Amino acid sequence: MVAAVREFLAGVRLLGRGLALITRRPRLFWMGAIPPAITSVLFLGVLIALFAQLPDLVGWLTPFADGWSSGAANLVRVLIGVATVGGVSLVMVISFTTLTLALGSPIYDKLSESVEREFGEVKELDEPITRGAARAVRQSAGLIAASALGALILFGGSFIPVVGQIVVPVVSAMFGGWILGVELIGSAFERRGLLRIADRRSALRRKRFRVLGLAVPTFLLLAVPFVGVVVFPVATAAGTLLARELLDEPAR
Repeated sequence: MVAAVREFLAGVRLLGRGLALITRRPRLFWMGAIPPAITSVLFLGVLIALFAQLPDLVGWLTPFADGWSSGAANLVRVLIGVATVGGVSLVMVISFTTLTLALGSPIYDKLSESVEREFGEVKELDEPITRGAARAVRQSAGLIAASALGALILFGGSFIPVVGQIVVPVVSAMFGGWILGVELIGSAFERRGLLRIADRRSALRRKRFRVLGLAVPTFLLLAVPFVGVVVFPVATAAGTLLARELLDEPAR
């Protein structure tokens, strides 16, 4: 347990190290802030629309409660409303990450390369642009589909007393953080010819708690509208450091 906590805290510290690296690169930071600013506006609009339609949506989902007492019906509808917002938020944060990386891919690749130059020569991937773009779209779609499936399962679990109110939020943050971790190390892994999602997952499993220490706080911060404008460039730098650690390369 002590070792797990130590590893988790080491992952949290990667965010601080990422911040230190990004403050020395103000031009790249401001460039890296543009894509999450755009996607934040889009997703804030989705959230506003969701909250505006939430009462009608919950009513549509709970016709079975119409004949119940007002207390029982209201309780069930509040639980379903909270579960709906949680499930949509989980998918939105993963989608936010994927869309932001797609919009700002050249910027984040450049930022990641800049971080790696701190440690020596930067590897380059020799691959046709069209092939790389097709692979990125395919992998992003797979990650979004996985997050949607996970959100659906967690949505169902949210109706279990106690488990739904305590365990499900924790599992949601860990699940979302893990998917986010897969995204954050992508650029560094691709430069080394490690192009499959399976390559990233295999490496992440070697230092699970360190990965969660970085990815879970990042995931929670990205769930707050417009905080991602600052967090995303920092997380990109931190993800590059994590990738080097997972591959047993110098990261200090």
